[in-house]
Amino acid sequence: MFGDLSLSHILILLLILVLVFGAKRIPEIGASLGQGIKEFKRSLKDVGDDRPDARVPPTPPASPSSLPPGGEPKRLSQ
Repeated sequence: MFGDLSLSHILILLLILVLVFGAKRIPEIGASLGQGIKEFKRSLKDVGDDRPDARVPPTPPASPSSLPPGGEPKRLSQ
């Protein structure tokens, strides 16, 4: 995809970037982009650490013996 880029193409792209964003703004853009990549990697690592065996097992449904003697539980609102 980028195999056809030569040094002159890269220099032209850098010149266009400087003209569009300004020389002072380019380091800020790079820093925010780097911070975004760090956050993305950290979130991927956090998701990878969540193992299914470490999760709390779901609570089983209520058995009929735990219901009040009237049958179904009372509903507070309709």
